[in-house]
Amino acid sequence: MKYEANTPEEYIDQLPEKRQEPFKKLRQTILENLPKGFEEKMGYGMPAYVVPHSIYPEGYHCDPKLPLPFINIASQKNFIAFYHMGIYSDPKLLKWFTEEYPKHVKNKLDMGKSCMRFKKMDQIPYSLLGKLVSKVKPEDWIKTYEKVLKK
Repeated sequence: MKYEANTPEEYIDQLPEKRQEPFKKLRQTILENLPKGFEEKMGYGMPAYVVPHSIYPEGYHCDPKLPLPFINIASQKNFIAFYHMGIYSDPKLLKWFTEEYPKHVKNKLDMGKSCMRFKKMDQIPYSLLGKLVSKVKPEDWIKTYEKVLKK
């Protein structure tokens, strides 16, 4: 679903009421665990957590005017989505996450390459997502990004 918002707060205000609290809690979890250097912005119409141009002037290879994306969160039609590029590009991190997930949630992990889909708002594993967010510093993400990009 597409929302017209200039800030994460504006985005959240447009969500269906039953989604607002879980989304706020997810955002807060990210902000509390996000390593220093990442910044919160709006990207592709959703809240985004990026490596700013001040740290990585090259920007995103698809559009260098954009900062390097890392995490996005979105309210889709049937779920809340948590996009984490580190999981997409780092097999060790993906392995850690998929092994930890069943310790936090009884339901099967619903995941694409970088997207986790949470259909049941009361089963979002905030503490696990917080640990995931904290595991990658901007400089680590830049190294991984450049390594994967140059393949």
